[in-house]
Amino acid sequence: MNKKLVALAVAGALSSPLVAVAADPAREHTFTGNLTLASEYIYRGIGQTNRKPALQGGFDYAHRSGLYAGIWGSNISWLSDLGGISSSIELDVYGGYKGTFANDFGYDVGVLTYNYPGAFPGGFTDADTTEVYVGLGWKWLSAKYSYTVSSHIFGWVGAGGEKTRGSDYLELNAAYDLGDGWGINAHLGHQKIKRLSDASYTDWKLGVTKDVGFGTVGLAYVGTDAKGDPGQPYRNPFGKDLGKERLLLTFGKTF
Repeated sequence: MNKKLVALAVAGALSSPLVAVAADPAREHTFTGNLTLASEYIYRGIGQTNRKPALQGGFDYAHRSGLYAGIWGSNISWLSDLGGISSSIELDVYGGYKGTFANDFGYDVGVLTYNYPGAFPGGFTDADTTEVYVGLGWKWLSAKYSYTVSSHIFGWVGAGGEKTRGSDYLELNAAYDLGDGWGINAHLGHQKIKRLSDASYTDWKLGVTKDVGFGTVGLAYVGTDAKGDPGQPYRNPFGKDLGKERLLLTFGKTF
């Protein structure tokens, strides 16, 4: 199995939780944890666990100055599904700085590393990836741009075997509080894979959340225009279209 097949199966395994907690202005240091149970691990519209449940969680630290750092992890299967690879966990480490200006505006800049511990056969491109990002928000609307600075993005290689450094992701997000514990959210993003246009795609999500007191339940409709036909990117070894429209059910708790 060559390294390009890994690239196709990776299918945008950009699992950034980036739920970095905002610092409590009344405290110099703020620590939080988060735990999520999901019907599937979907990131940027692409399935990461072959339609199977995911257990995810992490810890965040925020300083009153605006500096923050965190770690987050989830089970995955897009690597082990290929055979010969033992990696079944994704571990993300990130840090940055966020602040506010002009009343309701906010900004966020940082770096995120995606790590996949495990044994890989020779000839495979390293799936570990590093991105830098910048975000801008206004009340319940936000935009974010992520740029790959590592040599490759999640094992993808160019059409001629080139590095895929410079791949990027632009996203628009909305999260509106309806009151009484209810909320709605929407997302639109575009993933560009440098030097491999067939793997670039657009994804979207529409969802609703409900705070039930001991946690938050979420239901979302997720989809993409990724090429998931047989023989195309985003088709896993079991013949499943990783970017097909489907429902995602989650339960999350922050503590």
